Amino acid sequence: MTATTATTGPRAGGDGVVAILGVGVMGETLLSGLLRAGRPTAGLLVGEKRAERAEELRERYGVTVVDNREAAARADTVVVVVKPQDMGELLAEIAPDLRAGQLVVSLAAGITTAFIESHLPDGVAVVRVMPNTPALVDEGMAAISRGSHCDEEHLAVAESLLAATGRVVRVPEKQQDAVTAISGSGPAYLFFVVEAMIEAGVHLGLPRTTATELVVQTVVGSAKLLRETGEHPTVLREQVTSPGGTTAAAIRELEDHKVRAAFLTAMEAARDRSRSLSGDQQ
Repeated sequence: MTATTATTGPRAGGDGVVAILGVGVMGETLLSGLLRAGRPTAGLLVGEKRAERAEELRERYGVTVVDNREAAARADTVVVVVKPQDMGELLAEIAPDLRAGQLVVSLAAGITTAFIESHLPDGVAVVRVMPNTPALVDEGMAAISRGSHCDEEHLAVAESLLAATGRVVRVPEKQQDAVTAISGSGPAYLFFVVEAMIEAGVHLGLPRTTATELVVQTVVGSAKLLRETGEHPTVLREQVTSPGGTTAAAIRELEDHKVRAAFLTAMEAARDRSRSLSGDQQ
């Protein structure tokens, strides 16, 4: 790692003004989470070109909304929350307004820090983030990785921002494609399982509302049990699985249908797609 020597703004005492560029679902989730965590609106900027959306954000959150270039120029930390295919265009737009010592935090899946750095002035620090949608309810899981100009203070700033909507872990960037496959896409796998369990409940004669309540609370309770006990999932599964019982019969069917192997294959496909997204931007 090569730490940048140029600094701007409040590097010695915090992250200063934060600009969020791209206020779709995840961008707005981060914005609202930061406000719930107590960050003053005076320290936030939003970049938005569409007048109607800009006015909506002003009214809803009381934040200052400007165009992307002004937001980038005024901020100490610029959070970029756009689709991977839109990253190159956005970086080209804001690059003239960025300066050494600023921090760019990217939440775009599959986009490497090297790609971002190659489109920005030398000395701009970059942190790559893989978030997930449970951030909507402040239970997100974000993995962050440093770029070549990123130092410990930059990482701490990124951690502070993402901690407003959940938990944060640092990983080497080479692990980000695996993170994308596990926690980034992970909520969809669980929702898929929940869908299947609810349909099974209906098939077995339960009203859909009853089946939904049973499944959702079972998932919530099981997740809490995992977190609070710290037990390995195998141990908890075995506690439910009595020899010759109903759970054992169900698990046997899942193993016969190679559900475990299907999950592994699915996550490998997600990892490979994350890698290809990076290649698409070169």
